[in-house]
Amino acid sequence: MRLNDPLVTSFLYNGKEYDIDLAFDNVLDLFDVLEDKTLRDYEKAEINLELLLNESLKGKEAIDLWNYVYEHFIEIKNKQPIEYDRLGNPMPVKENEKERFIDLDKDAEYIFASFQQAYHINLYQQQGKLHWHEFQSLLNGLPSNTIMQRIIQIRMWKPSKGESSEYKQSMRELQKVYALEEVKE
Repeated sequence: MRLNDPLVTSFLYNGKEYDIDLAFDNVLDLFDVLEDKTLRDYEKAEINLELLLNESLKGKEAIDLWNYVYEHFIEIKNKQPIEYDRLGNPMPVKENEKERFIDLDKDAEYIFASFQQAYHINLYQQQGKLHWHEFQSLLNGLPSNTIMQRIIQIRMWKPSKGESSEYKQSMRELQKVYALEEVKE
């Protein structure tokens, strides 16, 4: 995202211009389609293009265009800096850096509350209006005093020396409450 570029509402692909609806709620619908295990990949591409572009495309044409759209306009990229050792070799990524700390579906109520608290934005009233890139920026910039940021801090917490056993126990219990996956005991 560049602040001196307009928000994407259309794009050129193979010499054809397409209008694209990147309202955040429309993009969230795409993620629902992508999670649907009953659909084949080409069906997901066709459905998602219909949602975004209001175009009915089939086969390889749909798959190629969907891949382009996903890569350029939808994909959430984790922009973590690559760390290098003294010899200049890339360091392995730690396991916890690969973990997800937010789920747009499971955390919907906390995201809604956080947008209300931080920005006085009612996401239901912004359906069809708030662009996906704006939504992502606002989500990434939530202040630390919002419920969503607090939950992320809880999910990321690791015990450290100097913390009381009561505090550690309390944080472990909170991690179970806010876990994204089922916690095995």
